[in-house]
Amino acid sequence: MDRLEAMSMLLAVVERGSLSSAARTRQVPLATLSRKIADLEASLGTRLLIRTTRKLTLTDAGVAYVAAARRILEQVEEAEREAAGEFTTPKGELVMTAPLMFGRLHVLPLVAEFLAANPQISIRLLLSDRNVDLVSDHVDLALRIGKLPDSTMGATQIGEMRTVTCASPALLAAHRGPQTPDDLRAFPCVTVDAPMPTQSWRFCHPGTGAAIDVTIQPRLTVTTPEAAAQAAIHQVGIARLLHYQAAEGVRQGALQILLQDYEPVPAPVHLLHVLRGQMPLKLRSFLDFAAWTSPLKHRTPIPA
Repeated sequence: MDRLEAMSMLLAVVERGSLSSAARTRQVPLATLSRKIADLEASLGTRLLIRTTRKLTLTDAGVAYVAAARRILEQVEEAEREAAGEFTTPKGELVMTAPLMFGRLHVLPLVAEFLAANPQISIRLLLSDRNVDLVSDHVDLALRIGKLPDSTMGATQIGEMRTVTCASPALLAAHRGPQTPDDLRAFPCVTVDAPMPTQSWRFCHPGTGAAIDVTIQPRLTVTTPEAAAQAAIHQVGIARLLHYQAAEGVRQGALQILLQDYEPVPAPVHLLHVLRGQMPLKLRSFLDFAAWTSPLKHRTPIPA
């Protein structure tokens, strides 16, 4: 039995919460993964997992073994990286994740420039609007927009991003545009359905900095920011977006940014990474490169 492989499969099951999900992540047949864990339990002479139809639970022995297995696999991974020279020369594969649209517009050009300057590094860029788990999905870097929760992750801020309110000039021509956030109550609005939806949009008073919350009654709710931008272009209503999501419409004159004096404080943009001992030079190199060359370092580079 390959003990390290069995440990890795056990961790995948714990991190993913089920045998089937772990099998898909590891790209192995479910029967193979189940057999590997059963063989591991047999070799140890104790049960590590309690399987029910609803969930998997670690036994007391399983809790201790998983903690030890995680330490062992991290040490093995670090030893392999050191042997491969990743701590002495920037080389190897870097796995990154970023939001789909933001990654295409801002991260991909940065990656292309970085690769041109670092011929021994390759990058696997995962563009997804899902918040990927860095540990269980074996990701080196994740780009996050917004305030970060307290965690044990390392974070490097590479810029900031405005939140803007925008509408079609044609819609504004038919109505007197809003002069203050409260005026939005009289306008049709487009909102984006989110995991934690809110019925209000937050603004910032230009004189005092106090928060202003305006309750919105959406005329249309969509599932993606891209759809909200298109709906605003088609005069359905006023939309609230991150600046990059409205950028193309603004450049083309199809969208106009409103209430700029009332915009909330820009959201920070971070590169998030796992803290685990010595940092490989490929990771350190990209963090330094992004911090110095990111177009978001000082402001959003798109005119209002």
